[in-house]
Amino acid sequence: MTYRTDRIEALLDEGVRDKVYPGAVWAVGDAADIRASGVTGVLDPDEPHVKMRPDTVFDAASLTKILAVWSSVGALWEDSVLDLDAPLGAQWDEVTGHPLGGVTARQLLTHTAGVPLRAQLKNLYGTDRQVIRAGVLHEALHRLPGEAVEYTDRAALILGYLAEHLSGQPLNQLADARTWRPLGMTSTRFGPLPAEIAARCAPTELDQDTDTHLKGVAHDFSARLLGGVCGIAGAFTVLGDLIRFLRYMLDASAAPAQAGFGAEWTASSLTVQTGGLEPARGLFWHPAPGTTDEQDVWVHYGFTGTGMWISPDQDRWAVLLTNKLYYTRDRQPLTDVRNTFRQLAFS
Repeated sequence: MTYRTDRIEALLDEGVRDKVYPGAVWAVGDAADIRASGVTGVLDPDEPHVKMRPDTVFDAASLTKILAVWSSVGALWEDSVLDLDAPLGAQWDEVTGHPLGGVTARQLLTHTAGVPLRAQLKNLYGTDRQVIRAGVLHEALHRLPGEAVEYTDRAALILGYLAEHLSGQPLNQLADARTWRPLGMTSTRFGPLPAEIAARCAPTELDQDTDTHLKGVAHDFSARLLGGVCGIAGAFTVLGDLIRFLRYMLDASAAPAQAGFGAEWTASSLTVQTGGLEPARGLFWHPAPGTTDEQDVWVHYGFTGTGMWISPDQDRWAVLLTNKLYYTRDRQPLTDVRNTFRQLAFS
């Protein structure tokens, strides 16, 4: 692992020099332990003396979909409260008689439900949270369910609402009770963050309203509009918590307690569920770009610059956390770093 560690460090250091991101935190390991990890760069280029740290708090962005929604839906499925293949209208009065009522949870998890591709919550529904909820749940479909794989934030937003309905708890409380607390993920929470925790947070994009970089407040506009808690984004986390989560996925006995979801949910989710449709998808997870079925590497990214990979066949996981959004929304430079990082972590 030493040779690869050197190469990973060189790769991520180069990303700092090329201003792909101000800094990065990373780790690679298996069910038993962390095999390699490191830190590079700074928290904020305006404060070059403040280095990135292993316990830096990151805006998880779309990793929220895994940490909060996927895990909570899995718990409800394991509890036999949720039938993935029953029409939502049969389980949820709020969508009965509306286009979404004929969609299944599995279709939402595989991004084949045909719901609109863009959130556009404020433009379409205004700023009242109940009006937004009703609008999202009663909106017409973009295309027929099962017709195509099209990634959309709305899938996670709807599943978050569904999890709240079936559990009778807000999503943040449900995720904390069923996943974060049992696994010892004590630094994972929805924002906005209190000041003392926000101080350790990696800043993201420049907020035009305040002329300061967002720090401790979700970058995702939908999450901010909905008060910080929603299925799309809004969670903040640290490297150590993601390691606990991924190690549990590989071996549930490695955790201090059992989460609401278990091995069966993980195995189902890390299996192609989209038949012949492309791009292939599991349940919210998808095969890592550039990998083969035999390599069995699955990934989920966050728009702010976060990402985590897992391979049950190789008994390996990897995490790369950056705040690339500090500099740019251009995805390609980080995409190149991510792909090389994955090759080095799983080769």
